[in-house]
Amino acid sequence: MVEENVKSQMRKGILEYCILAILSRGASYAPRIISELKAAEMIVVEGTLYPILTRQKNAGLLTYRWEESPQGPPRKFYSLTEKGETCLRQLDAAWQELVGQIATIRGEQ
Repeated sequence: MVEENVKSQMRKGILEYCILAILSRGASYAPRIISELKAAEMIVVEGTLYPILTRQKNAGLLTYRWEESPQGPPRKFYSLTEKGETCLRQLDAAWQELVGQIATIRGEQ
């Protein structure tokens, strides 16, 4: 269905923004990030998340630390760097601009 494909592409397009937004509230590890995305109905699997986290880390937007887990292996906790916080502010502004543009196109402003 065309509608589902378009919605899927839109979600993929804003996933990196959503991950930065989640991490702006504090450090987190991948399963918790996935859980938050799923709670917001942004369905994501580990195979999608890990490459994004790696790309954001390599771009200097994220850093990580290993933390012992009370059950199971140590967890990698990701957090925003200063560059990541700056990027998130820029994406917030771009998002607001885009929402305004769409509202204008739809005749809502």
